Amino acid sequence: MGSVQIQCTRCKNVFRDRAARLQDGYSRQCPSCEVVLFFAEDSQHPFVKRAMRNARKVRKELREAEAVRRAAPEPRSRSFAGRTQSAERED
Repeated sequence: MGSVQIQCTRCKNVFRDRAARLQDGYSRQCPSCEVVLFFAEDSQHPFVKRAMRNARKVRKELREAEAVRRAAPEPRSRSFAGRTQSAERED
């Protein structure tokens, strides 16, 4: 869920990278043609713009999901609830 599809500006192949990495100033080499792609917020290339927009969206969704998880009460463990262990065992 935390990854974004990126389309190469040269060979048009599609590959994936983590959304957390795709931020302003990040560069990645295309696995197919090995051209270096530079990711910037003000890029003029539509493939880079789309990847950056999708990465922002995925990061926002991940932050919201994490906030919901933290706000939810933790389930209590039932394994030792109300029990105490004795120091000695009788055989």
